[in-house]
Amino acid sequence: MATRLPVTQRYSAVAIAFHWTIAVLVIVNLIVGIGHDAVPALRAWMPGHKAIGITVLALTLARVAWRLAHRPPPLPGFVPAWERGVAHATHWTLYALMLAMPLSGWAMVSGPQGRRPLSWFGITDLPYLPVDASGASAGHEVHEILGWVMLALVLIHVAAALRHHLILRDSVLLRMLPRAAR
Repeated sequence: MATRLPVTQRYSAVAIAFHWTIAVLVIVNLIVGIGHDAVPALRAWMPGHKAIGITVLALTLARVAWRLAHRPPPLPGFVPAWERGVAHATHWTLYALMLAMPLSGWAMVSGPQGRRPLSWFGITDLPYLPVDASGASAGHEVHEILGWVMLALVLIHVAAALRHHLILRDSVLLRMLPRAAR
């Protein structure tokens, strides 16, 4: 297995930082969001869940802007065309989810009934979105469904990366690892 890749085949340090920062935040939020009903101790984390969601939204907007201005390295030539297509579709779907999940959650808590404080880590309060009760209810349903879709795509993404690294023993995962982790 090749451990050294030319710089042109690796993601940039900025792209790597966005990837791993957002990945950790998304995984934490999936655990809290999906688990808070089953594990009562996670309910106390809901204010943090909301703040992390807003952080993911902001970081994703920055990440998409970065991505549009900086082409990622192409997948190695040995990756089949069908796999390239699936990888691109999965990545853009993950970007869409990283935008839609926080927005649907924000809509959910913005409804007129039971307004819960929307604070960004106690530093600043965020305004509510202009939604009525039906918009908040729709936000809740969308948020819940997209949470499960996000979980499925994250698991597929991780499985694909591990397949490349552990089974195919190629350099695909190494392109996104921080230099210290390689």
